[in-house]
Amino acid sequence: MTFCRTLANLLLTGTIALASTAHAAGITVHDARNRDVAVADFARTVSIGGAITEILYALGLESRLVGVDTTSLYPAAALHDKPNVGYMRQISAEGVLGLNPTLILAIQGSGPRETMDLLETAKVPLVLVPETFSEEGLIEKIKLVGHAMGVDARAECLATAVATDLAQLRALRAKVTKPVRVMFVMSLLNGRAMVAGHKTAADEIIQLAGATNAVEDYDGYKNIGDEAIVAAKPDVVLSIERGKDSLQADAVYAHPGFALTPVAASKSFITMDGLYLLGFGPRTAAAARDLSVKLYPAMAEGGAFTSALSAANCRQ
Repeated sequence: MTFCRTLANLLLTGTIALASTAHAAGITVHDARNRDVAVADFARTVSIGGAITEILYALGLESRLVGVDTTSLYPAAALHDKPNVGYMRQISAEGVLGLNPTLILAIQGSGPRETMDLLETAKVPLVLVPETFSEEGLIEKIKLVGHAMGVDARAECLATAVATDLAQLRALRAKVTKPVRVMFVMSLLNGRAMVAGHKTAADEIIQLAGATNAVEDYDGYKNIGDEAIVAAKPDVVLSIERGKDSLQADAVYAHPGFALTPVAASKSFITMDGLYLLGFGPRTAAAARDLSVKLYPAMAEGGAFTSALSAANCRQ
């Protein structure tokens, strides 16, 4: 009962706060739910999704942030300086509304559904940012976030810098003559590998790096057995760094499925920071370039990748 009364008060507070600033900004955002969301005030924004937070910092909008989620690992100041509302798929409505936000930016896939429904009930503008794993999707994500925050010119600056980096990456990728087969392994539990199929961030970053996803027959993430691993013939296993829970190279090489693939023969195992590799934020082109160099060491000698992002000043 106490929780319900508290949440009810927060919902009422959020509604009153929104009414007091109505039409201050006059912005309409078409979001991932195919809805038009009216944004009246972005002075107190909660960001749910590491890529969104990274974009907001790149646009110089950190002073408007009153809360972030646990995936907001870059820059490090985000989680250090801002209140934490929890993991993006396990968000508490009370935790978000307790920050008295005037705008909530949440990456598509945030949840649970009950929480998202409660946040909508609060009448605080909730913009669900599309998560499309592609070059075009990344550019549109930046522009949408910038528009929701009323800084279209800054967002255009950032989008242009990222597009320039992606163009450099395409030129680098064009030099690949024999793409290697990469299998992204999220986890290896009880002898079962959870791997990435198509329509995933891992699949797209593998392609951006000039390689081929060794998992060809399905979309999303799936546990596969030894026979499927052997049939996929991966040249490289790719994974993300997760502290003490990180997948270890020795575990891969000793696995009965991977032991019969080129991965074990060549000892080809790569790990990278999860948000950097899979976040699809402003640094994605640089992450794909770094992965490409790991996959094709000769690429490092083919000319420097000079990020336009590092030279751009899109914060004002």
